[in-house]
Amino acid sequence: MRLFRSLSGNAGSNRLEGRRTFLRAPVERDWAAYADLRAASRNFLEPWEPTWPPDALSRDAFFRRLNRYTSDWRDDKGYSMFVFERESAALLGGISVSNVRRGVAQTGTLGYWIGEAHAGQGYMREGLDLLLGFCFTDLGLHRVEAACLPSNAASQRLLLASGFSEDGFARKYLKIRGVWQDHLLFSLLAEDHQPTTLYRLDK
Repeated sequence: MRLFRSLSGNAGSNRLEGRRTFLRAPVERDWAAYADLRAASRNFLEPWEPTWPPDALSRDAFFRRLNRYTSDWRDDKGYSMFVFERESAALLGGISVSNVRRGVAQTGTLGYWIGEAHAGQGYMREGLDLLLGFCFTDLGLHRVEAACLPSNAASQRLLLASGFSEDGFARKYLKIRGVWQDHLLFSLLAEDHQPTTLYRLDK
């Protein structure tokens, strides 16, 4: 829990750094970049996500999201970060581990999205490696789980390249675009994680 205690007070001032990207918790000043990137990528993202509410990109909706992120972080329930290009500090996407379960499980659920203009360039691969190092080293998780639609070949490639194993098939697992849809299930254990990115925590 070392990193959790450090970040919980002022998460936005800290970041996990890789070679090409860095991760940090979103803050209020990120709203315009977030709204612009999501709007430009809407057709690219919508097939894989829950139905967007009418105000999905509004400032108020973003601030509500930040409040939920802060609460989850404080209560050790979830850790949401944005992925940025290291040189330009441009927003690339988002990544999170949510639904953290302690006790005998020590497990969390992975989620991520990337802007259409930045997809397929290895950014999310490094971002995921940074997050996994955080999950297994600083949060002390034993297992990280993920799920994706059977038609989402890009997400499957990312998970497999990151060391995840395919565990099975779940019928009508998540509601995507208003419809309960089947998903493929994946997981990665702490002992099987072989990081390719050595992250550094900048404070």
